[in-house]
Amino acid sequence: MRNEAYRRGSLNVRERHNERKNEIYFNADIVADRAPLNVYFKQCDGTYEQTFDRLRNDGIISTRGLKPDAKIVDEFIFDVNTEYFENRGGYEYAKRFYGEAYRLAVKEVGDEKYILSAVMHADERNVAVSEALGYDVFHYHLHVVYIPIVDKEVYFKKNNKNPELAGKLREIIHQVSHSKKWPRAIQLDAKGEPVRSKTGKAILINSYSLLQDRFFEHMITAGYDGFERGERGSTTQHLSDLEYKTKMETERAAEVSAAVASLENSMQAKEKEIVMMDRKAEQKENKIKHLDKKLKIREGAEADIAALDNFGNNRTILGQIIVTQNEAKDIKKLAREGVASRGKIDELTFKLNRAGHEITAVAKERDDWKNRYHSLYNKVKMFLDALRHAPRRVMEFLSDILRKPPERTEPERQHERKKSTHDREVL
Repeated sequence: MRNEAYRRGSLNVRERHNERKNEIYFNADIVADRAPLNVYFKQCDGTYEQTFDRLRNDGIISTRGLKPDAKIVDEFIFDVNTEYFENRGGYEYAKRFYGEAYRLAVKEVGDEKYILSAVMHADERNVAVSEALGYDVFHYHLHVVYIPIVDKEVYFKKNNKNPELAGKLREIIHQVSHSKKWPRAIQLDAKGEPVRSKTGKAILINSYSLLQDRFFEHMITAGYDGFERGERGSTTQHLSDLEYKTKMETERAAEVSAAVASLENSMQAKEKEIVMMDRKAEQKENKIKHLDKKLKIREGAEADIAALDNFGNNRTILGQIIVTQNEAKDIKKLAREGVASRGKIDELTFKLNRAGHEITAVAKERDDWKNRYHSLYNKVKMFLDALRHAPRRVMEFLSDILRKPPERTEPERQHERKKSTHDREVL
């Protein structure tokens, strides 16, 4: 239970939110179709400002002595964890619970006529609990908007027309005053000791911090249990709906961004591997070119050998082969080179064939990695485009997938079917 105070200029904003008069809400979890399920324990007759002015004009309340920018309307906000209601009957239990909380609010305000509006909201979806349970769960809480009134006693002065009335009670004014309704008090820690600043001075807080005690005790006495009082002495600041949603979405976006960054790093690593494979393939190609050059040399040698085959075609009448002196020299030279290069030719042929197989394998592996990389890149690009276009829907979709058990592979499903068949046969 907490208390907020508003100036006149802020009333329209609070009214439009509490009474669900907006067409668009900063809180994206408000489901407009559920607005009829909101429960009114008291509904305002007219606007907040109109009702306030009517009470003042009718003399029911007094704004005497108030500054133009004074806080004139307060609001109690009763709030309990969503799971508390979900585990105890949900909507119907929340109506009974906050009906009792409203009775406490009337007691704290002093009179129900000072209450402008009291509504239990049942149309705000709790994203975290909904995702955890797998179905829509709504966060029930109560807004009680009221005028802070203190009874001010006015006495007759000594110089009045009737001296006998001097010092006697003249009237009781129902004065609008936030500061007097909730005067500041010394903040106490869990042990009941004053909380002090760095300079040693006791820290002052609004006395409505004691509402936590009274709310807790009232609900326990009424038979509601299973919840704990807020931490005494806590300096934790309450986050607005928008701040809370922003905080949660920022954390989720950070998680998704980290996952995307990890995926991008993995892709970059694969891309580096592909570059290395391209270099390796280039080296193999250069090796092939070198071997081709050697092969051409061998082909030149084979041409010389073919020329040798033509030797001896010139014969004498008696059939003797005619060989010139130069031809004889060439034959001897080529014979020696042929014998020396025979082993080298076999070695080069082996290396050439092996290099050809290697370059084919490397090229195939490189093309395979390129295809896998481009496929992965297209998928990631699609994911990033979707994340930029609809971040919330993408994160909800991922959360829904991760919440469910992993899909089984086809071999796992076949194994499960065989096991089931075996169990039936045993039975």
